[in-house]
Amino acid sequence: MQIALLGCGWLGLPLAEACIAEGYKVYGTTTSPEKENILEKAGIRPFRIEILENGIQGSINKLLKGTDVLIVNIPPRLRRSNAGNFVEKTRHIADAAEKNGIEKILFVSSTSVFGDKQSEVTENTVPHPETESGKQLLASEQLLYNSRKFRTTILRFAGLIGEDRHPVHHLAGKKELKNPDAPVNLIHRDDCIGIITTILKQEKWGETYNAAYPDHPARKDYYPRKAKACGLPLPEFDESPSGGKIITSGKLVRDLGYTFRFPIA
Repeated sequence: MQIALLGCGWLGLPLAEACIAEGYKVYGTTTSPEKENILEKAGIRPFRIEILENGIQGSINKLLKGTDVLIVNIPPRLRRSNAGNFVEKTRHIADAAEKNGIEKILFVSSTSVFGDKQSEVTENTVPHPETESGKQLLASEQLLYNSRKFRTTILRFAGLIGEDRHPVHHLAGKKELKNPDAPVNLIHRDDCIGIITTILKQEKWGETYNAAYPDHPARKDYYPRKAKACGLPLPEFDESPSGGKIITSGKLVRDLGYTFRFPIA
């Protein structure tokens, strides 16, 4: 299987390495000339490509030639663009995919497509995003999913954590933090990779999955405990009324038979 991976950053690079370990041929993109060597050393065929509002810079047709699966894993900074920007970029990706005969796309999305007032959220829950990035992501999901030219699986990750990345580093030592009773929705990077490779192996296309570790402690309980474990100053929460959603991954577990392996604790 030949995979084209748009975005070889914090999640994309180890994902590409995992795909290579499974025997897949991986073409990967970066916007940095310095990173091309890193990709090449990892066994990834590198392409310097940038997705812009007004088009795609770089050899997108060469990247997609002969590709069986396109994984769209655009860096989060692009999702913080102004209204409409990310959707336009996704439209250019869709056009290139259609032009090159791509039949399968995996779109890495986010649970931010759901609003915090939506309580317990399943894949059957109709999204009501409250943030601009959530609105852009939902529109991008729909653009890809509704195409008749290819089959798209949407994978909505909760907050990503890993050995060098965790919200506790941002919250440590802060006081009067809001939403003390809001549930935590997180997922470890290695589970993200495990889920994606499972989708590839099982050929699960035309699906939508939520992905969050199935433990949702309150923020006021989880983050002080995590800070203490990391040797960081404890965050302190106020007693304000809390709202928040719980992301459930029941469909993912049922369809894929996937077992989460990396606790958020």
